[in-house]
Amino acid sequence: MTFLAIDIGNTRLKWAQYDGGRPGARLLAQGAEFLENIDRLAEGPWAALPPPARMLGCAVAGDAVRKRVEEQMELWDVAPSWVASSPAEAGLVNGYDHPGRLGTDRWVAMIGARARVLARGPARPVIVVMVGTAVTVEAIDAGGRFLGGLILPGHGIMLRALESGTAGLHVPTGEVRRFPTNTSDALTSGGTYAIAGAVERLARHLAEDSGEEPACIMTGGAGWKMAPSMTRPFELVENLIFDGLLEIAPRRAAVA
Repeated sequence: MTFLAIDIGNTRLKWAQYDGGRPGARLLAQGAEFLENIDRLAEGPWAALPPPARMLGCAVAGDAVRKRVEEQMELWDVAPSWVASSPAEAGLVNGYDHPGRLGTDRWVAMIGARARVLARGPARPVIVVMVGTAVTVEAIDAGGRFLGGLILPGHGIMLRALESGTAGLHVPTGEVRRFPTNTSDALTSGGTYAIAGAVERLARHLAEDSGEEPACIMTGGAGWKMAPSMTRPFELVENLIFDGLLEIAPRRAAVA
């Protein structure tokens, strides 16, 4: 009775097959495809998978991309099921002004992050950072309420914006330096420190409001770039959205 988890981001689709839809399930297979290649999934990496009994996905790329994925799933007899942001789910309360407008990837990642913290000990505040095409920084209090978060450009968007908006500025790849002495390093360091600063500021606000230092969990394809530049302890988790989907899945099955 395998379970298929799907995460459709802005540039890539990631998938993972587990031996069940529950927290701690054993990973059987996983992969990733750029969105332009997802029409090959059924004849490619999914062709050899055991048919999943259930599927749950998180999609931010839009209905058209989601429909293409559902077409690829027609090789199995499994109903597509997608998470939508809601006022509350899996022990997390959504404090957004309009809960349904919160990005689904943000919502699912926060559910996964809080579950990781609770699995290790008492409840505590949590900062959740996703570093991808865009960067999001979320604050969750110890009671499980999402208080709010930040959205800022990822490294690539920052650099492309500078290149297109500044005469004669071209963006080669640089290094993160404490005191950059060339343009490439200055650009790379500036973007990295902007993200690190946003994390530090929201973490400070959460600590002041809660009276407790928050845990910090980071995920996303570019999370490794941030690791050396962070100013506070954090945990880097490769597939936090999959953790969230595994946390949500048994609750969805119980009410099905």
